[in-house]
Amino acid sequence: MAPGSLLLLLLSILRAAGLGDPGPLEDVVIDRYYIPKICLREVQMGDFIRYHYNGTFKDGKKFDSSYDRGATVAGVVGVGRLITGMDRGLQGMCVNERRHLIVPPHLGYGSIGVAGLIPPDATLYFDVVMLDIWNKNDKLQIATLSKPEHCNRTVENSDFVRYHYNGTLLDGTPFDSSYSKDSTYDTYVGTGWLIKGMDEGLLGMCAGEKRSIIIPPFLAYGEKGYGTVIPPQASLVFSVLLVDFHNPKDSVFLEHLEVPESCKRRAVTGDFVRYHYNGTLMDGTLFDSSYSRNHTYNTYIGKGYIIPGMDQGLQGVCMGERRRVVIPPHLAYGENGAGNKIPGSAVLIFDVHIIDFHNPADTVEIETVYRPEGCNVTTRDRDFIRYHYNCSLLDGTKLFSSHDYEKPQEVTLGANKVIEGLNSGLLNMCEGERRVLIIPPHLGHGESGARGVPGSAVLRFEVELISMEEGVPEGYLFIWHGEPPASLYEQMDLNKDGEIPADEFSTFIKTQVAEGKGRLMPSSDPEKVIADMFRNQDRNQDGKITSEELKLKSDEDQEKIHEEL
Repeated sequence: MAPGSLLLLLLSILRAAGLGDPGPLEDVVIDRYYIPKICLREVQMGDFIRYHYNGTFKDGKKFDSSYDRGATVAGVVGVGRLITGMDRGLQGMCVNERRHLIVPPHLGYGSIGVAGLIPPDATLYFDVVMLDIWNKNDKLQIATLSKPEHCNRTVENSDFVRYHYNGTLLDGTPFDSSYSKDSTYDTYVGTGWLIKGMDEGLLGMCAGEKRSIIIPPFLAYGEKGYGTVIPPQASLVFSVLLVDFHNPKDSVFLEHLEVPESCKRRAVTGDFVRYHYNGTLMDGTLFDSSYSRNHTYNTYIGKGYIIPGMDQGLQGVCMGERRRVVIPPHLAYGENGAGNKIPGSAVLIFDVHIIDFHNPADTVEIETVYRPEGCNVTTRDRDFIRYHYNCSLLDGTKLFSSHDYEKPQEVTLGANKVIEGLNSGLLNMCEGERRVLIIPPHLGHGESGARGVPGSAVLRFEVELISMEEGVPEGYLFIWHGEPPASLYEQMDLNKDGEIPADEFSTFIKTQVAEGKGRLMPSSDPEKVIADMFRNQDRNQDGKITSEELKLKSDEDQEKIHEEL
């Protein structure tokens, strides 16, 4: 019979060292000279074991060694396949326990011996180390080492998993590790791509969970083992960290973290969205963040400019909403991943904060907060107005306010002095009226933005019209309420000296305004308007206007038409 051995169970402990010659032995002498601190299992009758040994005679001469053959010994304990002394001496052993066994002849090879190897009536000395113990009735052993507090979903058959692992034999000998390859092991579960024990051991796991999985040989590589690293009939121990998993049938998963109470509009395909985000893998590893760049991510949705999962995940968002978007790899970066931060087949999690969105077809949105009763006169193009305003982004970030200055803002409507959206939002207002204006970027500061205004930002204005003055047509500084005097130059030449200096011109214009015969372009500085009028008429800039120089604006425009014709 070939010698053999396996795991735990204490039979007897007898010291062989230092006893001298006790005479013929009646039973096996067992010296447990190394016992592991942790012993989860002991060898029992019927167990299958794997062990190494050296076999010698009393004088130390070696007659056999599993080490010399480079292969462990595997066998079943207590069924007569081992010599009786070895059957007895191996019972009660733990994995990694070491024993010295002295086997008397009648429990070894008796009076016959083994021809050419073991003489008759030989006492045998074995030095044994137990490496593995299992039983045909064993089941998978799963121990959860750590588990996330929140686990919305667990692994099922046909899921695709990404996990890290350390693989060892039952005695702790490492045979493989994903960590050494700096890459997760990626595969489908329950489709026959894994050994049966791992297929079963991964079921029910959460992303981020750690497990210890002990797999008996018949659920692993069985009698054949695997290459040079996994012996035949070896139990396997895997320490597994599940990084992420998904199913090929998965769609985008949305979690609404915070939705504003008032949501007047939701984003649709074709809208341009500005949002902040943190992008993480399923194990929490951050791979990208707009916050780190201090700049929103700006894009159209539903147009293919971003990964399909995000195109879908941003549909229906409200301004100010916070949303978690979980995207399976087939709707993200697929099997190849992206760069060195997003592995292949990775599930991506985006925590998104919507700052604003608009559509290129949007117009200015006007909400009248207050309008005085009996309002008959409203602002028109070219009117000069004074107004107060507060300007902010849609997330409430304050940008500018006229209240920070000593007096209201002044502007001539239609003179291209304010952004287009604000200009249109100030039209048809009554004095005292208050409005809220929502201005899309193409009617604001556009893609480039302005000082203090981000590119492509939707702006919110709170405006109040303080006062208004009727304006004049574009290009005019003064208009007559009726027909101008037939002899305009003579009437303007107050002292009748044949020339009109600046003071004489100013006096005449002020008189026409005072008598209601005409009006100046509205301005906070009428003297400057009159000075500009004089400068326009003093064509040779000699400080006086001659009869040849004086021309009405309407006459000048008519001359230009004739010249063009």
